[in-house]
Amino acid sequence: MSNVMSCKEIVKNLDNFIIGQSKAKRAVAIALRNRYRRSHLPKEISDEITPKNIILKGPTGVGKTEIARRLAKLVNAPFVKVEATKYTEVGYVGRDVESMIRDLVESAVRIVHDEQISKVMDKATIIVDKKITDALYPLKKMNKPEDMDTELFRNQFYEDYKAKKFEKDIIDIDVKEQPKSMNLLDGVGAEINIGQIMGGIIKAPRKMKKMSVERARQILLEEECDKLIDQDSINKEAIYRAEQEGIIFIDEIDKIAAKKNNGQDVSREGVQRDILPIVEGSVVNTKYGVVHTDYILFIAAGAFHISSVSDLIPELQGRFPIQVELDSLNKEDFKKILTVPQNAITTQYQKLLSVDNVELEFTDDAIDAIAEIAADENETNENIGARRLQTIMEALLEDISFNANDDNPVVKVKIDKPFVISTMENLIQSHDYKKYII
Repeated sequence: MSNVMSCKEIVKNLDNFIIGQSKAKRAVAIALRNRYRRSHLPKEISDEITPKNIILKGPTGVGKTEIARRLAKLVNAPFVKVEATKYTEVGYVGRDVESMIRDLVESAVRIVHDEQISKVMDKATIIVDKKITDALYPLKKMNKPEDMDTELFRNQFYEDYKAKKFEKDIIDIDVKEQPKSMNLLDGVGAEINIGQIMGGIIKAPRKMKKMSVERARQILLEEECDKLIDQDSINKEAIYRAEQEGIIFIDEIDKIAAKKNNGQDVSREGVQRDILPIVEGSVVNTKYGVVHTDYILFIAAGAFHISSVSDLIPELQGRFPIQVELDSLNKEDFKKILTVPQNAITTQYQKLLSVDNVELEFTDDAIDAIAEIAADENETNENIGARRLQTIMEALLEDISFNANDDNPVVKVKIDKPFVISTMENLIQSHDYKKYII
């Protein structure tokens, strides 16, 4: 298992992006560290140790999804987020629960494929550069100055090529025709590639095409890298990582919890019973091979406003032994969210508008005012957590964003408390801010 960290290190890394929610961070850190611990045990013991799946309870916008997503990113683990409400009981039209496993394997394949590509990129680049320069040099040589020595011209050509001065030049290049794919109905299986069906017996046809040097390099690099990597080994490694390191985040699980024995709740219970074997440990067929789900970490989440974890079927509850309540966000949390994380909202807007020569400065009293408005709006209207800050920031900076242009000279704009109050006062009173809610 790569990127091994202690529980404290995992929490510290999560703190860079998520404010508060220490209980949830501790729970996921332990779950991740336990995977590393399990990997060092003898097989007869490790086979008996399954992940302690987690349910995160809390209102929208408090960091449930972000905690799971950042956790997976820390260790470069296969990760998918699914919504429980998108699945239908077996026998009905819609997504079947096994599709979450197929999606997880696709994520694992992308990760392993990218790792293998990075290992062969240097070798592939040498091959591709030769192909492109062989096609480009004769075209350039036709315009060689008569008084210029051929060797000198050749050296100058290669220097200019390395400096990417010919990126827009058009060349004829021999490229592989891409095989067509057929998409089956979601839930039935997976995409079928005609070339894969034939098992490589029929080689894809090649064709001379005109394209820019830049585009040719992109296509040829993909071709050469594919030749240098072993897709079968990638698939095997991807399945292994999906099984041993995969994380599936099931959102809105509270919405399939049944409270009464009516038709709708019977359907919800059916979805729960379909999810159960996936979480318990089952075998799922994918186009890359068979996947065993026993050691995949499942993190479920929901607001549980009108239902509780106890409304889930007992068998499913038992498969999520760890339940963590996330805290609602207050004014102080909003102030930290605006300024502390690496991807703080204020920093995002400063970077965005700097492209159009606008230098934004947020004063401390402006941050305080924005946080107070967010907290008040969440109390008096629907509580949408940190998403309220996005709503307010879009409204606050709408005119600045609209009028900014990179043709204009650099302008410094100070966002202070009077600016926030004057800009937001009418919007809040007229409820126009609601148009920004996603």
